[in-house]
Amino acid sequence: MAKARSLVGLDVHATKIVAVVLDAETGQLQTFAMSGENTKAAAFCAGLPGPVRVAYEAGPTGYGLARELAKRRVECLVAAPSKIPRASGDRVKTDRRDAEHLVRLLLAGKLHAVRVPDDEEEALRDLVRARDAVRMDLMRCRHRLSKLLLRHGIRFEDGHAWTERHRAWLATITLPWPAAQATMLDARGAIDALCHRRDGLEREILAMLPSSPWVVQVSRLRCLRGVDTLTAVGLCAEIGDFERFAKAEQLMSYVGLVPCEATGVAWVRRRLVGS
Repeated sequence: MAKARSLVGLDVHATKIVAVVLDAETGQLQTFAMSGENTKAAAFCAGLPGPVRVAYEAGPTGYGLARELAKRRVECLVAAPSKIPRASGDRVKTDRRDAEHLVRLLLAGKLHAVRVPDDEEEALRDLVRARDAVRMDLMRCRHRLSKLLLRHGIRFEDGHAWTERHRAWLATITLPWPAAQATMLDARGAIDALCHRRDGLEREILAMLPSSPWVVQVSRLRCLRGVDTLTAVGLCAEIGDFERFAKAEQLMSYVGLVPCEATGVAWVRRRLVGS
């Protein structure tokens, strides 16, 4: 990799981008403000004295800017927000300071890059996350309805909840107060709508899977016990390229499956209670 002449830290927002450019030869810092259009920001970076290296923090604007920079052969690092070093006493946060902080960390090599998916992969990831969001909304709505019935002393004792038998049982319930009855009917309607949305999203995922970049990985993951198609697709959506992890421990750390030791906490608790 050639040594960069221009280092750029970008603070990216929906409507504007603040850029701090560091000239590696002279040490001069310059600040620029521009619109939030990815093409204009990428053209600005590509027009700087090269080689150029750019860094910005991963966020809700996605990876369009990184892909636009790649088209112009500009090296871009999308930084993981949780791993950006920040001073504990630094309470001043402005766009210019954030961009300057990024460019200094880029120069020092202290930024951790996240993987940038392509357009198709990002679209599939959005679809999988939409299905997961609906699933969580459905779980919360079902929880609210069951607790509403519990407050009225009504319990289902004929098998598992949310089966066809349970749904038929729900249709026979009439609560004594009109307000409570209206609340129950609203919750039932919301559950039906969410089930319909979830099923539709799942059909879309299964229909797109054969032509997706994850078809091989999904087939392999399904060989594992307890992993079916939708679970495998969810893993592929969040992990992306499995080969970027050299060791299994790195993959486990990425997904949060790393054991931790709490003996110190247990020792303090025993000392406090005197046992």
